[in-house]
Amino acid sequence: MQAKSGAKEKEKEKGGATNKNSFLTDITEIRRRARQHIEDGAVTDTYKGDRHVVLRVLNEALATEIVCVLRYKRHHYMAKGIHSQAVAEEFLEHAAEEQEHADLIAERINQLDGEPNFNPDGLLTRSHSEYVEGESLVDMIREDLIAERIAVESYSEIVRYLSDNDPTSRRLMESILAKEEEHAEDMKSLLETITREEMFEERNKAS
Repeated sequence: MQAKSGAKEKEKEKGGATNKNSFLTDITEIRRRARQHIEDGAVTDTYKGDRHVVLRVLNEALATEIVCVLRYKRHHYMAKGIHSQAVAEEFLEHAAEEQEHADLIAERINQLDGEPNFNPDGLLTRSHSEYVEGESLVDMIREDLIAERIAVESYSEIVRYLSDNDPTSRRLMESILAKEEEHAEDMKSLLETITREEMFEERNKAS
């Protein structure tokens, strides 16, 4: 029995040494691969995503953010009426945040050895949301709310697509998604407030 026990202990020790050596070999291999294809930057052999698809999806998100910046900027400068000052400030704040999103997405595209597409040709085709100017202040708020809802839905799909294949891009899009949800709630509250106040003013005029 002692001989068998001793043999098992030696096998365990041998196995432990083999596992340890195997792990060290993996580290060595990782270091070797890191030195190869160094021009690929953040894209290593362990990257699981379809890089071409991810870059296309991220460039669509980039176009969406650029269109949102342009629309919010337009609405900021064109907001008129008794309630326009506070709403215009909200538009400007959202424009700045959408610009930050665009910069972050462009930076991630660059990290993936891609090219952020800022070409105005085809911008609206690449964008998920539309560029609608709106005539009245209520129209502008409504169009921005619609655009934010589109972004929330499409970005949610992007997050699900990226999953564990590209956790860095997924976390980026999750953070942007959270902000777009906040924007949607802001626009919803503004729309309710302005609509309620305009109805109240109309009743006062009628009386």
